[in-house]
Amino acid sequence: MRHFGYMSPAAREGLFFREPCEFSADSPASLLSVALGATLYSPATRPTLADDVMKQAARGVVSMVLCLEDSIDDAEVVGAEANLIRQFTDLAERDPTGAGLPLLFVRVREPGQITDLVARLGPSVRTLSGFVLPKFTEERGSLFLEALAEAEAACGQRLFAMPVLESPELLHLETRGEVLQGIARCVDKYRDRVLALRLGVTDFCSAYGLRRAPDMTAYDVQIVGSVIADVVNVLGRADGTGFTITGPVWEYFRRQERMFKPQLRRSPFLEGSAEELRTALIEHDLDGLLREIELDRANGLLGKTCIHPSHVAPVHALSVVSHEEFTDAQDILRPERGGGGVLRSAYTNKMNEVKPHRAWAESTLRRAEVFGVAGDDVGFVDLLAAGLAT
Repeated sequence: MRHFGYMSPAAREGLFFREPCEFSADSPASLLSVALGATLYSPATRPTLADDVMKQAARGVVSMVLCLEDSIDDAEVVGAEANLIRQFTDLAERDPTGAGLPLLFVRVREPGQITDLVARLGPSVRTLSGFVLPKFTEERGSLFLEALAEAEAACGQRLFAMPVLESPELLHLETRGEVLQGIARCVDKYRDRVLALRLGVTDFCSAYGLRRAPDMTAYDVQIVGSVIADVVNVLGRADGTGFTITGPVWEYFRRQERMFKPQLRRSPFLEGSAEELRTALIEHDLDGLLREIELDRANGLLGKTCIHPSHVAPVHALSVVSHEEFTDAQDILRPERGGGGVLRSAYTNKMNEVKPHRAWAESTLRRAEVFGVAGDDVGFVDLLAAGLAT
């Protein structure tokens, strides 16, 4: 796998100062947690699930969640589980090595589903990367993670967990601190198995009967923004104790083909096309998504939960490290700067203070490894337009 791997080598060479690295399901967890990118959710009831996975992988999706929880009706669970087994078997037969598949996770409802599904998957479990654990608290989470450890031992394969933080107790002010500390104890105990923490903002809004409009980000809903801040405060620290925390879902979409086709009839590098695409993004309700992705990163989140394929390209394009960011990060981390100090940036537009900016620089270089570094004259619109035109 490689971000933007669907592009031709010539196209990548024209866009990137440093191209994204290659990785696989067997790569270190520290790399995979950064590489998740836009994690695309799909109901496990879809009869063409294997086809969908292959198609989305070819379009640049590197992580998917096949959902047995809120995206399907309670009465559909048994049938959805049977469908999952068939679809995983199909995928394993089509791609025995798994090299052409994204990282695949199953979102379960109860801990017992983890051990049951792994046993039923048999040899095709090799296509599974792990499980998404809903409504995660210390009590529920411990049961989920114990089941994951049991399933991992039974199948002999590394399986990751991605807990979803979405319970009302986490939202309510009087219980938030205690719940966060409990979650911290739980995930720290199983640190090697926790790939990332995901935020269930739709459930947060539900607890108060709220739903944000397409021109508003999750951070504009202040009760939600306060929870995100507290989650990052406790669980996203840059001192070695923190975890990757992914951005919340964006609920709005239109058909990607209709959205971009008129703007991409010409080469995206022709004069005027970048502004045309920018206008198309705003007109088609993606301006809010773009602002939220930027705010995700500004608030310490990385990657994003996605429920529509049209969201993937913007998330990945905005995850690429700019040439300016890369240059600043490299300068800050030069060995001769180990003692600290202040220096003017190479772009001569900011102050880089070595000690306070070191953690930022380290995280920026990790992101640069998996998403690449854009050329010094390449911006977000260029990356997005080139990807959509491929």
